[in-house]
This record gives sequence, C-alpha cells and structure tokens, in this order.
Amino acid sequence: MRIATFNVNGLRARQDFLLHWLRARRPDVVALQELKLEDAHFPSEALEKEGYRAVCQGQKSWNGVAILAREEPVVVRRGIEGQEALGARLLTADVAGIRFTSVYVPNGKSVVHPDFELKLAWLAALPGALGADTDRPSVVAGDFNVCPGPLDSWNEEGLRGRIFHTDIERARVRALVDAGWRDLFRERHPEKRAFSWWDYRAGSFHKGQGLRIDLILGTSPVLARVREVEIDRDYRKKKDGLAASDHAPVWADLE
Repeated sequence: MRIATFNVNGLRARQDFLLHWLRARRPDVVALQELKLEDAHFPSEALEKEGYRAVCQGQKSWNGVAILAREEPVVVRRGIEGQEALGARLLTADVAGIRFTSVYVPNGKSVVHPDFELKLAWLAALPGALGADTDRPSVVAGDFNVCPGPLDSWNEEGLRGRIFHTDIERARVRALVDAGWRDLFRERHPEKRAFSWWDYRAGSFHKGQGLRIDLILGTSPVLARVREVEIDRDYRKKKDGLAASDHAPVWADLE
C-alpha cells in the first residue's frame, strides 16, 4: 500500500501534472495541499477516470486540502475548531483501514509578521484536534512549513532563527511526536539530508538549496508497516512539458 502527500501549488495549473504523477507512481491514498480552488471546481471526474475517489475542503484562490484514494474515503473531520479564520487547511477521512489527515500548515511569512503568531497557534491546536487518532492506525501528511531539524535545511547555520527554522516552530512539531506521531521519513532515514521544497527562483533546485517541510507522520501501527519512504525528487522536474510544483511529492510504502 502506497500513501503519499503532494503540495500541488494550484490544482488548476497542475492537474495534468498530478495525473502524470498518479499514473507513474500509482499511490493508493494521497494527501493534497494548496489546491487554490473551491469544491465546485475540484476535478473529481478526471480523477475518477484514473481510479481515484476524492474528498475536498477547497477555498477560492487560496489554501485547500484534499484526499484521493482507491477506496471511498469517509470524512470524519474538517478543519480545527477555533482556527477557521486561517482557511481550509485540514481534512481527515477514514480510508483503507487508516485514519488519514491532509494538512496545510500556515506559512507564517516571517518571524516578525503577525501571521507568525497565528501559525504557532494553529500548530499548537493541531495535536488536540487530532484527538484520539493516535490510538489507531493513523497518518497526518502534508506541508508543515517547518524544517523539523537542522538536517532538513540546506543552510541551517545561515537560516537558524528565521521562518521554518525557529525553536518554537520545531517545538510545535515535536509536540506531535510527543503525542504519538512519528516522522516516517526520518525514522527510515535518520541521517539522510533530503529536501521536498525548493524556491522557484535563482536555480535553487539545481543548486540543492531546499528544505524538507513536507512530512508523513504515522502512529506506531503505521510505522511498524513501513517498507520504504522517499521524496519523489524526480517529480520536482518538468514532465512532458508540464510545469512542476515547487514541492516534490513524498510517498511511503506500507506492508
């Protein structure tokens, strides 16, 4: 069983690219982020032709999360209570024996911007919103907009203390670990430096100047099933003339 997460950075612009990736990698369950469209414009029919059912929490021109699956996903949660002002950023469904959540954590912009405190509040509310999901096979996957540790940044020394690299952001992610969630990539690759996002500007991708901010977190029953976890760097490149997102997909194969 292959589970995955992919920040598509605009599904209207990236629909054909997403279909290309789905055909090539054939995941069973996928968390999508940054749809930038309303539910009414979600391409359900095109995805159904590829064998995927979908549930969506969209938002016009901004945010938006979805879950694609070979089996019918059953929605159990939309958003975080008290955090609605930050937009469509969390969707949970039961599918294929797993409680599966797609998250798009607020960016925060910079440590001196008012949005930074809103980001911290959203992250602080996340463990409670997930509640008792840690008591079952569960996954939280998505764009966390935080480098969990120094190994996850191309320039930890230069960026330390800046957005994505602050102690308090990292503490919020560690709170999830303390609550019973495990970073599947880091559990599988404890010393590997690899990135999932590269700025479009200044040739960052080709220079290796990236960040690992797209995560798949799983509870102990999921971790026990992990065979492999990879960042699909090849799909940060153009495919057949189709423009890529600034994020690479991340997938995990489970027994």
